[in-house]
Amino acid sequence: MILAREVFGPLGGVVEIGAVNSTGTWDLADVSVGGFLARKRDEMSCLMAGIRSVCRFGDAEMAMADEVGWFRDYEVSAAHLLLWSGGLTGVPEPLEKMDEPAQVRRMCRMGADIQLTDLLQALITGAVAAGTEPHQGAPRIADILGIASNLADPTGRSTPALVFRMWRVAHLSPILRADSDAPVSGRAGFRAYDEALEELHSRRDGRHNPSP
Repeated sequence: MILAREVFGPLGGVVEIGAVNSTGTWDLADVSVGGFLARKRDEMSCLMAGIRSVCRFGDAEMAMADEVGWFRDYEVSAAHLLLWSGGLTGVPEPLEKMDEPAQVRRMCRMGADIQLTDLLQALITGAVAAGTEPHQGAPRIADILGIASNLADPTGRSTPALVFRMWRVAHLSPILRADSDAPVSGRAGFRAYDEALEELHSRRDGRHNPSP
């Protein structure tokens, strides 16, 4: 259950940020999470199926998606976005400026980076814990990350390859450090997924950017 919460938490942030970005106004009064989810029903279905497969979640774990409350209609506040963005933007003075479009847009940019990176960490953790082999899990994780990145920001700013590199710095490095308390088997699993995802992104980048 803990692993499921760790997956669906950042995914909830991705959905909320995507709903805000989809307005094009960054005015919180224009945001409808329910409307966004209805428009993205097919993408969400594929994403959830991918999560179930790669993390080997059963019905109880998948039910956590409903329990966390982020995948239904609710009123989005600037405080939510401040949470998703890790408070990196700071709290403006006066507080009323926190929901101004420029500030909201900035929180969305930072929040997308953080939540997508945390989502990737949770997916790999779930895959390693479930014993999903990297050559099977890495393509599924890459597909999930591609959908999630497009949900958060369809402009292409948050690409899976960029999220992968941020994940390496934010999460993988501490796990593989000599003084890490991660078990040897866990380190090996994360290293294997790093290698598999790197190879996958290299192949995909080469396909999209052929040599002249």
